[in-house]
Amino acid sequence: MKRVYFDHSATTPVLPEVVEAMIPCYTKFFGNASEPHTPGNEAFELLHKSREVIANAMNAKPEEIIFTSGGTESDNLAIKGVAESYVEKGDHIITSSIEHPAVRNTCKYLEKVGYRVTYIPVDENAVVNPKDVENAINDKTILISIIHANNVVGSIQPIAEIGKISKERGIIFHTDAVQSFGTLKIDIEKLNVDLLSMSSHKLHGPKGVGALYKRKKIEITPLMHGGEHEKGRRAGTENIPGIVGFAKAVEIALNELDKKVKKLRELREHLVKGVLKGIDDVLYVGHPKNRLPGHASFTIKYIEGESIVLELDAKGIAISSGSACASLKLEPSHVLLAMGIPPEIAQGSIRISMGRSNTKEEVDYFLEVLPPIVERLREMSPLYKKGSGKGVRS
Repeated sequence: MKRVYFDHSATTPVLPEVVEAMIPCYTKFFGNASEPHTPGNEAFELLHKSREVIANAMNAKPEEIIFTSGGTESDNLAIKGVAESYVEKGDHIITSSIEHPAVRNTCKYLEKVGYRVTYIPVDENAVVNPKDVENAINDKTILISIIHANNVVGSIQPIAEIGKISKERGIIFHTDAVQSFGTLKIDIEKLNVDLLSMSSHKLHGPKGVGALYKRKKIEITPLMHGGEHEKGRRAGTENIPGIVGFAKAVEIALNELDKKVKKLRELREHLVKGVLKGIDDVLYVGHPKNRLPGHASFTIKYIEGESIVLELDAKGIAISSGSACASLKLEPSHVLLAMGIPPEIAQGSIRISMGRSNTKEEVDYFLEVLPPIVERLREMSPLYKKGSGKGVRS
């Protein structure tokens, strides 16, 4: 059976070059980077070089990169770390209504222990208005955290504008760039961010490793206590193989960035055009242009997105019904609801996220098999009335 992988927003396959870079770290360069002997020094040198690669990728300094176990830990370290360090200054945090669960649930936890959180609404394209952020600031605001590119619908947020506001008001600004790092050009100075979360497995690196960019002047309280690893900011022996693989994946991503973005945009537009032309009662959700290049999100009325996912899987195509971190839940995505999409329509959401190896032939195969699946599922739905209209962009 032909296999097509269209779920790169959930995770990506590790590139052979990345695996090749990692293997010596398990056998030859196995030392603990905290030890002063030769094996330890060799591991430390790999750690240092990897830190430089990732810092250079975003115009940061190597000492501003903290290695973590992934995007979720990076988000937690940024938000909880700032909340605890600046509690004497204030207890108010601003975030958006469309954050990844790693941010959203961290903020919900902080509310339980006494912090106040304002959740900024979004428009019908899932985009935050910087003015709404500015208006939410008060004299107790210590942190603003807004996602860079949304994982469910792909919309890119006006991070530079929000960062400018944060900077002018003297408030720490964090962005979750897990979906965008390695796909969009990122310059922490142009974005005006103080903290930025990233994850290796979203850009063809290994799972279980990520990083947090932390501007030098920002203080954070560590999540874990132990040794003085990562300059005392994240205890635990560094995952040298994972970090080396992460850095190699970043190198590759930067080298092919422009070519990759052009290709993915072309594939996305071909796919979107085909879906909207071939299926009735479907909405293209998220910002129509200012979105992740390989990302397309739809809501297909009168049927469940999960059913479409399973039917497509039987045809060899892997997609998602939303965020992989929330896909075990059967309720509609909080992102779609925040956009004003009714729950009964939001239930029909699907997400197609393409990557560097996908082809037009794979998109054509998807466009061939999707309409019959939708038609068959709708025939079983008591809500569907045939011929009510072709697809539209939201």
